[in-house]
Amino acid sequence: MASKITVMPFHTLSVTILVVLVLVHLHGTEAQQQPLVQGLSWNYYQKSCPKLESIIKKQLEKVFKKDVTLAAALLRVHFHDCFVQGCDGSVLLDGSASGPVDSEKTAPPNLSLRGYDVIEDLRSRVNKECGSNTVSCSDITAIVARDAIVLTGGPQYKVPLGRRDGVTFATRNATLANLPSPFVPTGTLLTNLALKNFDATDAVALSGAHTIGVAHCTSFTRRLYPTQDTTMDKTYASNLKRVCPNANTNATTNMDLRSPNVFDNKYFVDLMNRQALLISDQDLYTDKRTRSIVTSFAVNQTLFFEKFVDVMVKMGQMEVLTGTQGEIRKKCSVRNSNELLISSVVEGDNMDSVESL
Repeated sequence: MASKITVMPFHTLSVTILVVLVLVHLHGTEAQQQPLVQGLSWNYYQKSCPKLESIIKKQLEKVFKKDVTLAAALLRVHFHDCFVQGCDGSVLLDGSASGPVDSEKTAPPNLSLRGYDVIEDLRSRVNKECGSNTVSCSDITAIVARDAIVLTGGPQYKVPLGRRDGVTFATRNATLANLPSPFVPTGTLLTNLALKNFDATDAVALSGAHTIGVAHCTSFTRRLYPTQDTTMDKTYASNLKRVCPNANTNATTNMDLRSPNVFDNKYFVDLMNRQALLISDQDLYTDKRTRSIVTSFAVNQTLFFEKFVDVMVKMGQMEVLTGTQGEIRKKCSVRNSNELLISSVVEGDNMDSVESL
């Protein structure tokens, strides 16, 4: 007698395959997770503040529904925080009422930062749910940056948590020295980022954050006046001159020509079409060291997302304070003792750094 063969229904087979693929994907994601700085954890607040991430995401959905441009602004706050003194929330600190005004927040590259009020509001909501001595402002800022990416169409990823807040802010010179300038060529950018342990792929992926957000005229008009930069598309340049009729026009325009409020890979398509705003952006495609990386991201959004997540997790662990270091601020803009000190940890000067990541 012939053996009886049971044929699985097509829809059941499809579901089975889907489940297997999802499990493989999850396993792969877990296997690719980067090693964490001591003191950080993937589930740091699992017991002390289990609703933390849902509180933040729910509120940000409302915030971005009213003003989607705040997504890029809040992502930028995280960048600027991490590149200067590490991810310690120091960029959130106000200067002391009686002390010097030479603070990180008032340094030229940070004068255009927005979204401090959103972070402070989230700080209050989290305090109400979990207590005022549980979640740091630097962790809130890191989660906000991730959600700004996700809620505008970018990749979902886990954020390592457990950062503590710094009790000092950087000086103006230290801030200028540590934030990438929009006016430098790729060679300088790669050299500066290498000092922070970022390679060429990291540099291009990080620059991809410019797929959302705006730039001020003064950060790119030297490409228009007195003569046009030959690496800029002529039609694009003509349109920009309408927005910025002179070099010092006080106006802004979208960083990504094609999909300014969507986190995707179109920024790299802009670069390939010579339609990038900043010198530091366009030169990524001009320079042979990074041209192929730009191209690979332009044709493969999944690859860009993968590399962007890698570098975000890497950046988010820069010089973090953990354990008993620093503090957990009750209010993000002031130390708990209400006395701000100026940090002398990093010094330097770079007057060109007016608009950065």
